[in-house]
Amino acid sequence: MRKFAIATATVVGLLFGSAVQADEAAARDVIVAQLDAFQRDDFEEAFTYASPNIQEIFRTPQRFAAMVRGGYPMVWRPSSVRFGLSEAREDKFYQQVVLGGANGRLFLAEYEFVETDGIWQINGVRLLPDAGVGA
Repeated sequence: MRKFAIATATVVGLLFGSAVQADEAAARDVIVAQLDAFQRDDFEEAFTYASPNIQEIFRTPQRFAAMVRGGYPMVWRPSSVRFGLSEAREDKFYQQVVLGGANGRLFLAEYEFVETDGIWQINGVRLLPDAGVGA
């Protein structure tokens, strides 16, 4: 009985670990695609990576662009991108990203994802307090 419990726990752990790794890869792909769209100033495409909630709030790619340019210049034009910790919590997925900003300053951002029709979409980005990544 004990061997069965250990084997079951191992299988569940492997399956859950694989799911988190798949979520992490998918989330990173979405972030990279959106950052690439920002680099090209293609806010129409960048807006497609936003969740329905974000799209409803901003309504148009132009309003979304104004918010990103004004409030998140380090996301709009990062000088560097490095992925950090990721975590699944309830029905959302979170990916931390270290973004290089102006003058070499580093910012720690946490991307929140929601799954919509089997696709992970960005449901928000928040800047985390300086945790030793800033200059």
